Amino acid sequence: MTILNADLHCHSTVSDGTLEPEILAERAKTRGVELWSLTDHDEIGGQQRARTAALALGLPYLTGVEISVTFCNLTVHIVGLGFDPANDALVRGLERTRGGRGERAQEMGAGLAKVGIPGAYEGALKYAGNPELISRTHFARFLVETGVCRDNNEVFRKYLADGKPGFVPHRWAALGDAVRWIREAGGVAVIAHPARYDQSPTQEYALFSEFKAHGGQGVEVVCGSHAASEYPKYAELALEFGLAASRGSDFHSPDESRIDLGDLPLLEGRLTPVWELLADRIQTA
Repeated sequence: MTILNADLHCHSTVSDGTLEPEILAERAKTRGVELWSLTDHDEIGGQQRARTAALALGLPYLTGVEISVTFCNLTVHIVGLGFDPANDALVRGLERTRGGRGERAQEMGAGLAKVGIPGAYEGALKYAGNPELISRTHFARFLVETGVCRDNNEVFRKYLADGKPGFVPHRWAALGDAVRWIREAGGVAVIAHPARYDQSPTQEYALFSEFKAHGGQGVEVVCGSHAASEYPKYAELALEFGLAASRGSDFHSPDESRIDLGDLPLLEGRLTPVWELLADRIQTA
């Protein structure tokens, strides 16, 4: 096993992060990251910028994306690593996945207006810049900035979670399609932050089983969305399903993220790191 301080899950201004890809690369390098990937939501428009910045700093780079998937009426995320960003099927699949965000966001704004919060869509759009990539995170930033809520946790609890005024469900990509796009582009598919999903043990087992059947090869074991007490559980599931282990902070912002780039504990030695499956796709020059 190759021990690396790898961070293979973070977000820039190209999706819902607050830092530009170049600034993220500098932050990763400064904070001791040894292998980095930018994984914006349903978007690979920042890949060239991230790669160029990372390699200029001597920071090895893997292409990355986080794809939104609907599985059993639940939104889950699949990270793709080490793929060809010019692959036509992947590019077209991501375009279709992004396509519903703008309409959904306008519905969210209308729902918030009904409970006395006008202008939320326009306010959120100022943070997103691009209607195709607008998300609940951008609404949360607007509601915190305008003093409606103290922090993002309060926003989601009161307004943006299922059953709340600003929640609008959206059907994302199918699990099999997301995994196929990544695989056909030469990459490895990884289940992102599995502890974050509101699933029963049976549903979680079904997710892992179907993911594996479609050709998925990895799972995030150590990540910013997991508590330290959850690392052993997902290490065991990785071994049970024969999946490689991934590691990523899910960093969005210095002011919002619980874990900074480079701060996660290392993977256990008994696991197969996902980067060992991608040795020939790691870019160093």
